[in-house]
Amino acid sequence: MINTIKKFFDNYVKNPSDTSGEIPDHSLQIATAALLIEMMRADSEISEDEKAIISQSIRSKFSLSDEEISALLKLAEDRIWAATGYHEFTSLMNKGFTYQQKIKVIEHLWKVAYADNILDKHEEYMVRKIAGLIYVSHKDFIEAKLRVKKNL
Repeated sequence: MINTIKKFFDNYVKNPSDTSGEIPDHSLQIATAALLIEMMRADSEISEDEKAIISQSIRSKFSLSDEEISALLKLAEDRIWAATGYHEFTSLMNKGFTYQQKIKVIEHLWKVAYADNILDKHEEYMVRKIAGLIYVSHKDFIEAKLRVKKNL
């Protein structure tokens, strides 16, 4: 299970030939997409509507290939993301995203959390945890939530 995650991470996220220290945009997109998929799983109920919303959102916002989206969804369905935590992805975001981009990630997470029109306590906990890991202030965390709720 861990080897599968490592292989996916090495194939799609890491770029060993890049020695500049910059995080490629594609890696940041993959990291964000992985967190969105993990958000879908936060309440332990994955509906076909949530899968469709996630796939559509990832495809439109991040321009990932069908192969990458399928691989991410497969990993989420196999419940292997929980074994590794979020550090690989949030550390990429901390290195490569501006503060405003991090707030956008939190907004995307709130959108997924509200996709089924029910905010589960596990979903809220996950958004709060990721906000802390990417150093988004509590004020901005709440404002992002309110913006998403207003647009429902």
